[in-house]
Amino acid sequence: MATKKNNTIKLKFDSARNLAPAPESKSAAKIDPQYDLFINGKFEKPSGKKYFPTINPATEEKLSMIAEANTADVNKAVVAARTAYDKTWKKMPAAERAKYIYRIARMIQERAREFAIIETLDGGKPIRESRDFDVPTAANHFFYYAGWADKLEYAFPNRRTEPLGVAGQIIPWNFPLLMAAWKIAPALACGNTVVLKPAENTSLTALKLAEIIQEADLPPGVVNIITGAGATGAAIVNHADVNKIAFTGSTEVGKIIQRAIAGTNKKATLELGGKAANIIFDDAPLDQAVEGVINGIFFNQGHVCCAGSRLYVQESVFKEVVRKLKDRLETLIVGDPMDKNTDIGAINSKAQLDIINKYIRIGQQEGAEMYQPSCAVPKKGFFCKPTIFTNVAQSNRIAQEEIFGPVLAIQSFRTDDEVIEKANNTPYGLSAGVWTDKGSKIFNLTTKLRAGVVWANTFNKFDPTSPFGGYKESGYGREGGLQGLSAYVNIIENR
Repeated sequence: MATKKNNTIKLKFDSARNLAPAPESKSAAKIDPQYDLFINGKFEKPSGKKYFPTINPATEEKLSMIAEANTADVNKAVVAARTAYDKTWKKMPAAERAKYIYRIARMIQERAREFAIIETLDGGKPIRESRDFDVPTAANHFFYYAGWADKLEYAFPNRRTEPLGVAGQIIPWNFPLLMAAWKIAPALACGNTVVLKPAENTSLTALKLAEIIQEADLPPGVVNIITGAGATGAAIVNHADVNKIAFTGSTEVGKIIQRAIAGTNKKATLELGGKAANIIFDDAPLDQAVEGVINGIFFNQGHVCCAGSRLYVQESVFKEVVRKLKDRLETLIVGDPMDKNTDIGAINSKAQLDIINKYIRIGQQEGAEMYQPSCAVPKKGFFCKPTIFTNVAQSNRIAQEEIFGPVLAIQSFRTDDEVIEKANNTPYGLSAGVWTDKGSKIFNLTTKLRAGVVWANTFNKFDPTSPFGGYKESGYGREGGLQGLSAYVNIIENR
């Protein structure tokens, strides 16, 4: 009987992985061989005349050459942003600003397919994720904040607001277009101008967004998008005429930024690393919870700061949940991100793949029991099998440190108090998930888990109306929702 059941499961796995290829055509996307800096409403060559390649992590092929901005270029962008702020943007009626933001949202929708293809080619994430989540959510952020632009008096009742000035914004490589929208939209709605730097290895959709901004006739200098590596970001952070820093990235870099702006008048929001706990109680809908775990850590290659990379399962259902997880991993397809059947795409870079593999070795050396599915992995490109570890100790590095890859550390627990203590025993505090049939248990944990966002019976759900941010070494400040507006205004109390 067991053999028959195992054969049935194997046939199901084999049929899932033998689907006919369903590749998305690249024809809808136009990628230029070279991209310059977007400053003061037009594309300009970098003053240092330096360019660097951006590659497709699934094939290791070069996609384009990207301009490298130096300190002089950063200064030019900040001057353009300051001029636009003083002469145009802050003086423009809020309802007019809203029209520009709304126009950008509509144009993203019109070119959604192109954006999704480029996001997948440049970043390695499956086309389904780019198409169904990244691009529509980016457009939704512009729509949402277009609606707030002329209603700030309702956002801050009985108080007066004024924009900060020039916002310097630095975004990571895991959600390039969405992070750009997440930061640009509220800044513009509040009357600020922007200098944005995307990650050096995923700059293409930000530069495509610059094309839309140009086509939307946004006044020159209101949004400037410059590309480069760490030195470019540092020049933005240290520029004396930047009033606000918004950064999403690693905790290490966030600490450097904190030190750099200490003693200045610059406001900051920092959205940093995470080591999210996903908690499954024995009364939870287990199949739904397992699917939530898969969605929370594997469908995005673990490339999410709020990825549920720690799983706590109540002891009575521990073996059943682990078995269901292993069965589900066997059905996942790792491969070409442009194929609509693919569940897990490419790791964004060789450097990140090396980090993930290092932690997998560390997990084994620490004595944890590793499981990887039997799926094949492409020989070309940067790919990693989804990996789970059991027999994990709370002190193990794979349970404490952010890996930023498809690696899940699983532990058991008995009581509510035990799992709360374990979940909070980490330097991070960005997000968490709770799976249970009891509302009282959800409310108990949400009041005691030290995380900025706690999902109940779901995971990785985002909406422009909801604030997002963390505690402890996961940063401070909130982005998104009404609360995200306060990061871009000075609030003046009425007396």
